[in-house]
Amino acid sequence: MELTGFDVRAFLTEDLGDGDVTTESVVPADALLAASLLLKEEGVVCGLEVADAVFRELDPDVAFEPLRHDGDVARGEIARVSGNARALLTGERTALNLLGRLSGIATLTRRFVDAVEGTGATILDTRKTTPGLRALEKLAVRTGGGTNHRFGLYDGVLIKDNHVRLGGGIAPSVRKAKETGLPVEVECETLDDVHAALEGSADVLLLDNMSVPELREAAALVGGRAKTEASGGVTLKTVRAIAETGVDFISVGALTHGVRSLDVSMEVR
Repeated sequence: MELTGFDVRAFLTEDLGDGDVTTESVVPADALLAASLLLKEEGVVCGLEVADAVFRELDPDVAFEPLRHDGDVARGEIARVSGNARALLTGERTALNLLGRLSGIATLTRRFVDAVEGTGATILDTRKTTPGLRALEKLAVRTGGGTNHRFGLYDGVLIKDNHVRLGGGIAPSVRKAKETGLPVEVECETLDDVHAALEGSADVLLLDNMSVPELREAAALVGGRAKTEASGGVTLKTVRAIAETGVDFISVGALTHGVRSLDVSMEVR
């Protein structure tokens, strides 16, 4: 697990402020606590090392024992934690919020990946992530078996409708973007757009909000000259039919922007 691109201290500061007034007024400074982290519904575990990092930020001597691995499908006790009671109670909500959200993303991603198994289509995430949590949310997508699209605006070219309007059309916009040396993806809403994208030698065609018949026709028209990505309103009910049209990728913004966090709790042992 690559714990990069996020700041545990910033997460804690948001909750802690000037101090945990409840814990500091009620719990003795030298009190010890042993507790279990429980996943109260079945799902794909993700974020154990993140939770560990939260607690250790408050007390480096906290002992964290994972009972599952990220990527496991589980329910019930997934980790044990022990150490200074104040540190554990203060970090509890931040750790659980992260663990629950990341597990929710990994679980939903796994459902989409399972739904297209055998079709050859790859499930992608998008940039529709929570500000400040992109690195972790994209990690959760990978944990669920999905693939990350570009991480930000700097590591991939994706020409969308507003770029096209200001860039003089699809083919000219693609040709200009090819000068970056990066693979160029361009949004196509119609079959005419597909022809223009191929004319400009786009590497990937983002087939936006097309119907299943339109996707099938577009994939046949491209004929392997570029990669194809279906996008727009993809659900678990529709993703299999979309995958069977022959597209290479299916991007699902809901993996991160519409996900429900799993129910996780910390209970004293």
